[in-house]
Amino acid sequence: MAESVRSRAGAWALVRGFAAYWGEPLGPGDGFTDAELDAAERRLGLRLPVALREAYRLFGRRADLTSNQDVLLTPDELHVLDGALVFRAENQGCAHWGVPLDGLDREDPPTVFRLDLADKAQERWEPWDERFSATAAAMALMEKLLEDHELTDFLDWDEELPDGLGELPALGRHFRWYQGPEVLVGVAEEAWVVVRARTPQALDAFYGVVPGESPDE
Repeated sequence: MAESVRSRAGAWALVRGFAAYWGEPLGPGDGFTDAELDAAERRLGLRLPVALREAYRLFGRRADLTSNQDVLLTPDELHVLDGALVFRAENQGCAHWGVPLDGLDREDPPTVFRLDLADKAQERWEPWDERFSATAAAMALMEKLLEDHELTDFLDWDEELPDGLGELPALGRHFRWYQGPEVLVGVAEEAWVVVRARTPQALDAFYGVVPGESPDE
């Protein structure tokens, strides 16, 4: 996956393939229009980066890829906060992702992250990814994995994952990816594990190799 997101085209190809394999193929109505993005530019008085526009046009309206856990802001919700264009928010407003304003002239600018703290004087934008397209691709994959679905389940973290899972290249901060027979597994900061299967049989087979887990739990 890491190789896939070395370019914008690679990132969007990864999102297209992932959406089709784990859900529904992307369609013409799954993104925002140029007119909506142009209106956001006029309202904000700035130009949106090429990569951001491409992501919003491609899958910005696909809730399963943008807002199962955290939320991709709509064009009319984009806003500026302390020197960054905010495009994504944690589901309770505890954190935000943005693009530094001094990077908006780059086609695929870096992204930053900011926690919402009780002491506002301590809040700072911190570096996140080197390219917006990598951030957007990781978001799409993670949000799909976190979808409320009968073939998705959350498990307690165990230091040893089941045999037969292959670790995939890194994509996204503080998150590791594994793949098994028709299952995709994500491990978040060694705190929790989420598994998504393509079929009930694949999920049952995964439960069968996880100590203490069963389809009925």
